[in-house]
Amino acid sequence: MDMTKVANVILYMLHKQVKLLNDKKLSILLFLMDYNHLKYCGKKIFGDEYIKGSRSPEPKILSELFEIIATEEVLEDEDDRVFFIQELLDNMDIDIIERENFTELHFVEIGIDYDEDLFDDDELKTINKLVNQYKEATPRVIANDTFKIDEYRAKEKGEVII
Repeated sequence: MDMTKVANVILYMLHKQVKLLNDKKLSILLFLMDYNHLKYCGKKIFGDEYIKGSRSPEPKILSELFEIIATEEVLEDEDDRVFFIQELLDNMDIDIIERENFTELHFVEIGIDYDEDLFDDDELKTINKLVNQYKEATPRVIANDTFKIDEYRAKEKGEVII
């Protein structure tokens, strides 16, 4: 997984003032970006695997990292996940919001600009298209759109979609 690209697409979404940007909305948008880019350009942008969850697709590695952040689990220094999490925290703050039945992560700008040079022209087109399409949408609305994708519907919960 390319955590530098993930961090930069979050910075881009913050710059574009994407509404309700939390870990769930981000996860679904990353799936749609990777799904569309794989379908039309033959490769994923971010490189994570996506698993069919009960309500939406979940990026395998990123979901694990978000869970570690949400629970404030302490990792050993040599754990590779420390480097992935640090890559995020070098670029933004992450607020942990405790809800009644779940924990939500909110991404907060800290004055770091996104680096669009990390992405090729086709990747930027894919990212722009989906950010503009879902900028105002709730995570639920976006998740509902994933159910329109045949490859998503065909999978059982827990199976790899892409």
